[in-house]
Amino acid sequence: MRLLMVFMAFNLIIIVHELGHFIVAKLSNIKVEEFSLFVGPKIFSFKRGETTYSLRVFPILAYVKMEGEEEESYSERSFSNKPVWVRASVIAAGPLANLLLAFLIICIVYSATGYSTRTIDRIQEGSAADNAGIMEGDTVIGYNGKRIYDPMEVIQFLYISKGEPATIAVKRKGVKEPIEMDIEPTVYKEYLLGFYADDALGKSNVVADLAMGGPAEKAGMQVGDRITALNGTEVTSIEEIKAFLKENKEASVDVTVDRQGNEQVLKVTPKLTENYYLGIEFSSVEKGSLLGIMSSAAGFTYSNIRMVPYSLYWLVTGQVSVTEMTGPVGIVSTMNNVAQKSETFMEALLQILLWTGLISAAIGATNLVPFPALDGSKLLILAIEAISRKKIPVEKEAIITTIGFFILIGFSIFVMANDIMRFIIK
Repeated sequence: MRLLMVFMAFNLIIIVHELGHFIVAKLSNIKVEEFSLFVGPKIFSFKRGETTYSLRVFPILAYVKMEGEEEESYSERSFSNKPVWVRASVIAAGPLANLLLAFLIICIVYSATGYSTRTIDRIQEGSAADNAGIMEGDTVIGYNGKRIYDPMEVIQFLYISKGEPATIAVKRKGVKEPIEMDIEPTVYKEYLLGFYADDALGKSNVVADLAMGGPAEKAGMQVGDRITALNGTEVTSIEEIKAFLKENKEASVDVTVDRQGNEQVLKVTPKLTENYYLGIEFSSVEKGSLLGIMSSAAGFTYSNIRMVPYSLYWLVTGQVSVTEMTGPVGIVSTMNNVAQKSETFMEALLQILLWTGLISAAIGATNLVPFPALDGSKLLILAIEAISRKKIPVEKEAIITTIGFFILIGFSIFVMANDIMRFIIK
């Protein structure tokens, strides 16, 4: 049931995108020849007015076919013969529908779960934030010159900067102007097995969760395993495990686990990781006002929109590896893992909705990138047409789109293969 919910959520994003194109095309009196749910051979179809509505065999994606979109047409109602601003509205409607969907979904989630704010609730004594002069009650509004709209952005920028010294801007009660403070994040280098303990306080050696693609998961460790020994040395807590790994470093370890009364030995090679720590905790609102919910949802949505150009920049500059990118296989798998680990149906539903909102915002923003085959490239072509007052022939535009399409397909196959390899290399 939960896997089905994940599948429906993933398709909802694509269907809403195509509905955006469809609705604005209809309102613009453009002849829509077909609206199809899914792709491949038709299962069945029906015609209402001039539009054929189809259901196809492969249950993924959707599309809208407009007259004159990919071929010459002399009809006044064809897409190609409409004014530039009309065509631009139809093209932009798909990505904008995704962004609106993301905002509405996050509003629903935040109304049920509450939300984190940018206001600092607690600062650990002696931490980087404490040493920098940041105080409880401060509201973080900037990180290294970048405006902060959602508290998670602090973690993202901290990760990308690899823990380098930064400038944090805060708003403090009673002070009108933003206060800027230099901070040196604490960098922890640890050798990890890639699991999360059942008790974060270090009193348990029971595996509560596994890092996807981590050493423990690859070695065959399972949720519920109790780690009893490392290289024959008895361990009873997370602190003992960390102390052992600190001395052992990258050497492989024979991890003895108790799995439902049966003892098993797994060979695990720890992974060196760097963790960056500021020593701050953000406050949260359990039951916010409608204005507060909408404001936080807007911040979350915009944060995910601007992460698209940031991610492209980080990818080009090498700050993020292409192997870290996740495609549909990885997204669906992650959403399913989150849903399956939720204790109740409602918790699973809210987690799936949260991911749906995040992905919808990302897809909407990505489609606005001016790369051939994406909506952004079509908007760029229309902008050039509006400035030059010369229309680019449909056939030439189709060639550009086709080239971009095959590049995107090739890149998608690479990312998908990368996702699959994460699961089969255990």
